[in-house]
Parts: sequence; C-alpha cells; structure tokens
Amino acid sequence: MTGESNGATAVVGLQWGDEGKGKLVDLLAGRFDAVVRYNGGANAGHSVVVGGERYALHLVPSGILSSGVKAVIGNGVVVDPQRLLEEIQTLGDRGVDTSQLVISDRAHVVLPYHKAEDALREELLSGSVRDQTQSKGVINAIGTTKRGIGPAYADKVQRATAVRMGDLLRPEVLREKLEMICKMKNSIFSALHPEGHEPFDAYALADEYAALGKRLESMIQDTAYLLDDVRKAGGKILFEGANATMLDVDHGTYPYVTSSNASALGIGAGSGVPPQCIDRIIGVVKAYCTRVGGGPMPTELFNATGDAIRERGREYGTTTGRPRRVGWLDLVALRY
Repeated sequence: MTGESNGATAVVGLQWGDEGKGKLVDLLAGRFDAVVRYNGGANAGHSVVVGGERYALHLVPSGILSSGVKAVIGNGVVVDPQRLLEEIQTLGDRGVDTSQLVISDRAHVVLPYHKAEDALREELLSGSVRDQTQSKGVINAIGTTKRGIGPAYADKVQRATAVRMGDLLRPEVLREKLEMICKMKNSIFSALHPEGHEPFDAYALADEYAALGKRLESMIQDTAYLLDDVRKAGGKILFEGANATMLDVDHGTYPYVTSSNASALGIGAGSGVPPQCIDRIIGVVKAYCTRVGGGPMPTELFNATGDAIRERGREYGTTTGRPRRVGWLDLVALRY
C-alpha cells in the first residue's frame, strides 16, 4: 500500500462478505488511534491471526488486538450484550487487553424476542410457504444467521419498540419499555405461533439486561463525541465495515441483503463522523466470490471445482459454520 491517510480511512468489502476485511484492518490498526465498527451485529464474523493465534470476532472491532488503539462499537451497530460479554471474556482469557473497548450509548440492543422473531420469519418463508409462493414473486427465506439482527433493526426504525445500550443503565426506564414491548411481542407471537410460544417475561428481561448493562457500564458512552475529539486532536480513525457492499440494505441485491448500510455510505450515519472527514476508502476483494444465505450469485459453481475452492479456502461461516456458496470472480458486480 502506498500513501498514508492523515485522517479517516474506511475498509469495506466489495462482494458478499468474507473478503478478508478483518485481516487488513488488523494490519492497519496499529497506525490509527481508533478503529470503529459502524454497522451490523453478531451476524458478522471475522477471523484474525495474530502471533500465530487465531481470533474469531463478531462484535468487537479487530482493532482490539492492537495495543493502545481505541476499539469503538458505533451507534449503527446492533449489540447482543450477552454475546459481547462472552467475546470480551474470551479475549481477556487469552491475554488481550479489552480496556480500550468503547460502546455507543445509542447502539440498539438485540434481545431474545428478536432472535425468536428471526427464526420464526425464516420458518414462515421456507418449506410449504415457499413452495406456495415461489411462482408469485414473493420472497423466500433469506438465510439469516438467526441472531436477531433484522428484527432489531426493524425495531430501531419502529422506535416505540426499541431499546438502546444507554437504556440498560436506567433500570426503571428499561422496565417500563420492556413491559410495553413484551406485551406487543407476545400478542404477535401468540397469533403467528400459538402452540410453540412461551410468553416473554418483561420483569425477568429487565432484571437480566440491567445486570448486563451494569457489567458494560464503564464502556458505554457517547462515541460520536469521542470520535469528534479524536479527530479534532489530529488523531486518525479507521472504519471497519461488516458484511459487504453487495449486502447493503439500499444498494445490494435486495431483498437478499443484510439489514444495515454495509457499504461506505453507512459510515456517517453509523458513527457520527461526517462523510467529508473520510480521506480514503479501501475496497477489499478476493480472487473468487463467496456468499452465505439466499439471493442471486451469477457465477456460482455447482461442481467439483466449487467444492475444491471451498475446502482449499476453508470457506465456512465464522458465525454459523455454514458452507459458503462459491463462484468465479464477478467483474460485472465488481464494476458496480
């Protein structure tokens, strides 16, 4: 790579994910003062090898592996507090300093009902429902990770049914919100899945997530102000994209996309840093294409060559372990 950015740099995938963004971010992170995740959630897994050790990260930015670098989870990320704490614990057990991790108080929270809703939607969009609607232009199962990402983003837009990380630090507010939300969710689940639905307990959830918030309290703050201070002090910021451009909710292969703006266009909204402050965007591509889940993939290989590439490249999802679909490099999509 030639040239050094004096301000903000973004690393984004230009295909359907799994291009190796995390590895590149890890190589670059030591040159920056902060590394920022601005979209996605625990559905985005990336593997990094440092000192011969392999780290599988889902929510924590890759910059956590670089000493002295702020690792920021921005407001555009949806956070599963339980998974985040598990990830922090795993990193700590392996000697990684996680004291530089910071979480936006405006990041939205993934709760158990989001995961249940995710699984139920996939079920309703597959099987007999899919068979009945396939010829009518109706969307089939997307093939989500069932981590509750889409429903959490849906609630973010719905507003009245949303919980943010900052709410976890206010137990009374959290309890009031969850009372109303659980009443709505239970009503919906009872109608769609009357036999298999166990009602969500607002009080139990409020206690559980307030306790999780307490454990994360020292990390939760207004990260937009933090990043503004870094920028004004002459610091350098690296943005780490999750998923990839072809999965962007607005500019990807809709409706077979993720639920956030996974292209460089999502940086401003997902972090609070103005777009004009980004000096350089690095697009990451690998020599062939892979994709997880449903949706079009024009160059997909259904033969021994595809199987060989999958095995040679170890093309299995970091998050789900599912085998990735494999195809030749799509130059038409890359030009787009």
